[in-house]
Amino acid sequence: MLSLGENVTASLMAKTSPAQFVRQVRQEIVRISWANRRETGLATITVFAMATIAAVFFLLVDAVLSNIVQFLLNLGS
Repeated sequence: MLSLGENVTASLMAKTSPAQFVRQVRQEIVRISWANRRETGLATITVFAMATIAAVFFLLVDAVLSNIVQFLLNLGS
């Protein structure tokens, strides 16, 4: 059974024809402010730099933790 909110949403969605939907999508696409080439390049470089920094950080953390575990395991033998 539909609640009041779902019933209102369903009735609003049912009134939009496919042609009207396409017109609304085209209107929204015009309003989008797309990134230019420079902004896209800077974002790409930033993502690669942060991924590299994260990789090096986790490499170092893994090496330190590995050495600690090896040290602890060698204490018993």
